[in-house]
Amino acid sequence: MRSVRAIPVVLAAFILGGPGLAEAGEGALGWLSGDWYLTVGATGLVAPDFEGSKSYILSAQPIISLGKAGRAARFTSRNDNISLGLIDEGGLRAGLTGKILFSRDGDDADELRGLDPVRWGGEAGGFFEFYPLEWLRARGELRHGIRAHSGFVADIAADAFYDVTPDVRISGGPRVSFASSDYFDAYYGVDAEEAVASGLSQYRPGGGVKSAGLGGAVTWKVTEPMTASLFGEYSRLMGPATDSSLVKERGSRDQFMIGVSTTYRFDFSM
Repeated sequence: MRSVRAIPVVLAAFILGGPGLAEAGEGALGWLSGDWYLTVGATGLVAPDFEGSKSYILSAQPIISLGKAGRAARFTSRNDNISLGLIDEGGLRAGLTGKILFSRDGDDADELRGLDPVRWGGEAGGFFEFYPLEWLRARGELRHGIRAHSGFVADIAADAFYDVTPDVRISGGPRVSFASSDYFDAYYGVDAEEAVASGLSQYRPGGGVKSAGLGGAVTWKVTEPMTASLFGEYSRLMGPATDSSLVKERGSRDQFMIGVSTTYRFDFSM
């Protein structure tokens, strides 16, 4: 367990140290000098009320990405969490990533009454992405919970993309997610006291695969810096998630999502 907890530290040291050493002495700003981009936007979507729910609600999420401008146009997906690219070589990109987590309690859904609330918080870690083919991007994220939970979450996705016209792109591919027991305990565990208060069966989860599924999108380049997209996704909860009494007795292992998003990219130099 000690070696697992060291992963974010080693990853951060590599990401932060690598570019710093490579660019040392190149001007007063060093690695910071050069062309950068900031992408901001928002997503509106219909998705499960909470992870594992069989009820759906309309919600919104922010889109933020910051990094050094690469030598080639890069593919982006709504699945990409808030990112800071520290290494960008066109076909390979790595850096820091984070995700905002909202609170969850019995006031949000009747199915959650009697369960301990999950506090608002976030996840922070690193990402790595590369292009094995010109039309295929693979990306992985490893994040550690902050405040909301104390576990690890790893997401892996591959997206094939094709430009139907210079301004319209279709894309899609598989997704798989893993999590540690601390994550599952926060969102799917039911201890003895919670079982009495909620009426759910007691459940103590381990770690493993969280979900697997498919996602796709149609993206339209409205202007050079502005894009809009329509997307849909399906994921099937697996392992400790699908074995949870919350999912078995009150939820669903089949999770669907559909929505629209828009982003705007700002380019600047330092």
